Amino acid sequence: MAELTTLARPYAKAAFGFAHEHGDLSSWATQLKTLAIVSEYGKVKEIVSSPALTPEQQASTLLSVCGEELDSKVKNFVELLAENKRLALLPEVFTLFDALKTAEEQAVDVELTTAFELDDASEKKLADALSAKLARKVKVSSAVDSQLLAGAIIKAGDLVIDGSMRGRLEKLAKAINS
Repeated sequence: MAELTTLARPYAKAAFGFAHEHGDLSSWATQLKTLAIVSEYGKVKEIVSSPALTPEQQASTLLSVCGEELDSKVKNFVELLAENKRLALLPEVFTLFDALKTAEEQAVDVELTTAFELDDASEKKLADALSAKLARKVKVSSAVDSQLLAGAIIKAGDLVIDGSMRGRLEKLAKAINS
């Protein structure tokens, strides 16, 4: 995993730099996400990693599957990756690009897991409070886990806030058993 990140980093930085310079971060992120998903799909993954095919064949297959979803600049980027035999790095390139984009936008992705479904007003209030605490824009993705009993678990990068009843009961059990 670390090796893939090391190999993908220069490509992600180059793509980010180009997209940032042209004010096209959002479009590049969307297109790289499409490429990452498509390149991991069964037969396409086999073709992209096949040593029997030329880099041009691999790139043209990937580009034809993506169709009109990609603009010419991203297609050129794919051809460069193919030429350097790095098409298999597309998922990692997207992950790194997205992290750079998030850092640039001063945003953080927050995973919110609650014991029950929150209404939009409560979710917005929580997002606003987190945004103020973290001093960043917050993008919330929420999920429901009824095993939490009550409360919520908030994950924002390395930060984890466990305000669930299950978490509190586990801490209490550890304290009693110690």
